[in-house]
Amino acid sequence: MTSLGAVVVDYNAGSILADAVRSLLDGGAAQLVVVENGDEGSAAGALGELTERCEIVRPGTNVGFGAGVNRGVARVSEAHEILIVANPDAVVHRGALDLLVRSLEDHPEWGIVGPTVLTESGAVYPSVRRFPSPLDAAGHALFGLLSDENPFTRRYRSAGSRPDGGVDWVSGSFFAIRRQSFEELGGFDEAYFMFAEDMDLCFRAHELGIGVGVAPTAVVTHVEGVTRRAHPYRMLVAHHRSALRFAVSTTRGPARAALPLAAAVLWLRLVGSLAAMALRRPDSI
Repeated sequence: MTSLGAVVVDYNAGSILADAVRSLLDGGAAQLVVVENGDEGSAAGALGELTERCEIVRPGTNVGFGAGVNRGVARVSEAHEILIVANPDAVVHRGALDLLVRSLEDHPEWGIVGPTVLTESGAVYPSVRRFPSPLDAAGHALFGLLSDENPFTRRYRSAGSRPDGGVDWVSGSFFAIRRQSFEELGGFDEAYFMFAEDMDLCFRAHELGIGVGVAPTAVVTHVEGVTRRAHPYRMLVAHHRSALRFAVSTTRGPARAALPLAAAVLWLRLVGSLAAMALRRPDSI
């Protein structure tokens, strides 16, 4: 098997971090780096005896997901040709890492490949998506608050396909990337604190001719939201800020004239989301 290095960015994930790390080590990761974005000592406390099998990088503050991955990759030996990037609440199913590696070997035009991601209940999560058109982005932002079954959200969350058999982008909760591709891309754009950094990475990959694909039989369970629950309001703000940054940085030509409207739509969505959350959790402000 091709030598694998793995990076897990942790933010006070607690006991599930150990499950994620153990699944990566058992699955074949030769080196594993955990980036501790959370409280001092939280990663080692959660990992227990697994600490001896990992390296823990401590930035000293929460630098964000993409920046955390960049710091972790910097500590992974160059001998590892493929990198696994993972959330601390993503548990690998048996054989998934082998299947991701095999997919990259079978598709030399791909530099990034994602697995099938399941929720904790076993449902398939829409981790493979299209880059949204301005219309779909606006429709998803507005109508997605009411229901995921609107046509804009359905199109945005559909996998689609590209001429090389790949897809537009895969979730940053878990994916494999060739180290060469990661270095060509310069890693994640650290201007994204959280959210959309994965979409941005894949967008830039396509611009450089690096394909993005999926290995459907490689399966990972992602207990989504473990690291967001402590600061839900901050996460909402970060989500909308990142969405606007992506729109500004990737919109080309005459479509840029619609960016003020996109900003207004995102602002309305953020206000609505914050209000709805406050009504559900009045004691969490």
